[in-house]
Amino acid sequence: MTEYTPHVPSDSSESDPIATSMQRLSKKIQLIADAVKALHQDRNQLETKIEDAQKRIQHILSRLPAQSDGRQLNLLGEPAAPTNPEDDNEPTTH
Repeated sequence: MTEYTPHVPSDSSESDPIATSMQRLSKKIQLIADAVKALHQDRNQLETKIEDAQKRIQHILSRLPAQSDGRQLNLLGEPAAPTNPEDDNEPTTH
């Protein structure tokens, strides 16, 4: 098994490719950092939109009548039988 020994350049001509690679990598790192920052901002905007939509939905739901309310919306188009509190305690004779 061989051990890794770093190669130390003996002259400046060998360091130019390394410097070029370092610059290229630095640019790539900066691009990645910028992309992460943009994604973070997009995520924050989407979270805000979701929160706003949830608030609008909650507001709409709060305006709907309760299910036990006789004024509830009849989405099927069938005539709604009026609810009479006196009829609630009587047994049915069907």
